[in-house]
Amino acid sequence: MSPDELKRQAAKAAIALVESGMIVGLGTGSTAYFAIEGLIRRVREEKLDILAIPTSERSRAQAEAGGIPITDFATHRHIDLTIDGADEIAEGTLDLVKGLGGALLREKIVAASSARLVIIADDRKVVPGLGATTRIPVEVVPFGWETTADRIAALGADPKLRVDAAGAPYRTDGGNLIMDCGFGRLDDAGATERALSHVVGVVESGLFIGMAETALVATPAGVRRMVRGG
Repeated sequence: MSPDELKRQAAKAAIALVESGMIVGLGTGSTAYFAIEGLIRRVREEKLDILAIPTSERSRAQAEAGGIPITDFATHRHIDLTIDGADEIAEGTLDLVKGLGGALLREKIVAASSARLVIIADDRKVVPGLGATTRIPVEVVPFGWETTADRIAALGADPKLRVDAAGAPYRTDGGNLIMDCGFGRLDDAGATERALSHVVGVVESGLFIGMAETALVATPAGVRRMVRGG
């Protein structure tokens, strides 16, 4: 089974949780893409009655093109269910690394405003400890980013400025920059998140600690349901 087929299986399991009347958070990234496509089909075929708050302009465009009605936090302060992907999922705790898709700030705002955050992924994303297989994205303000990088490095990281395909600094939807920070496997991801939050110039980190309720992880044998603390 290909990675995309696994992602579709995880997305299918997640969108079955969505009911009419819900405010739904739409994630960003390759796995979230399949969830949005599935919700589009349910809206069209089942007349599923939902409103959505997307975590990126990319997800907004996909949802709007498919006929999913969009709302915002000015109208609805609370989200019933958010479906999003992850770059790493820690076994047991369901702590996450997110943000390789460039939307970590909006993703964290939406996650923090959600009654339930359900993560969808294939089994390659499950790790014994965060930071083992990927760098930690950290969103920073453009002004003085070089000094912000120095302060992040003082925490023991190897920060690298993310660039786009043309070699220019990558810009988030909010106009910020992203530093991809190599820490290695984190012994205490929560402590690292707290340390990053105190660095002047850092807007937000891609460490999502204690936020996910459930992860639906697709494997060749089927979809595995992981629960925080389980």
